[in-house]
Amino acid sequence: QVQLVESGGGLVQAGGSLRLSCVASGRYAMGWFRQASGKEREFVAAISWSGGRIYYTDSVKGRFTISRDNAKNTVYLQMNSLKPEDTAVYYCAASTDNSGSYSISRYGYWGQGTQVTVSS
Repeated sequence: QVQLVESGGGLVQAGGSLRLSCVASGRYAMGWFRQASGKEREFVAAISWSGGRIYYTDSVKGRFTISRDNAKNTVYLQMNSLKPEDTAVYYCAASTDNSGSYSISRYGYWGQGTQVTVSS
C-alpha cells in the first residue's frame, strides 16, 4: 500500500516562504495539489519518476519549485513569494504514470494534506 506523509505547512506573511515535504513509501511520479476552502482541488506542480520532467500551473511559475530526492523517496515543494491566494490545504499525490501529469485523474494515492495560510 502506498503511503504519503506531508509536512511543512504553516502560517506565513505575504512574501514569505515555506517548504513542503512529502515522504512516500516507494518511488513514484509525484504531484502537489491544493484545495482552498469552498473550491475544487487544483493542480500545482508535478515531477516525473526520474525528475526529468516538471510541470507547474501558471499561477505558481517562477515562485514555486518542485524537486525530489530519490534516495529518501521524498518530494519537496519550495514556495517563495507567497500570496494570500496561495492559502489552501496542500496535498501530495503519487502516480504510477512515470512521466508525471497535471491531471488529477492520474493520481491514485494521496497524502493527508497540510494547511498553508498566507496572511496579507
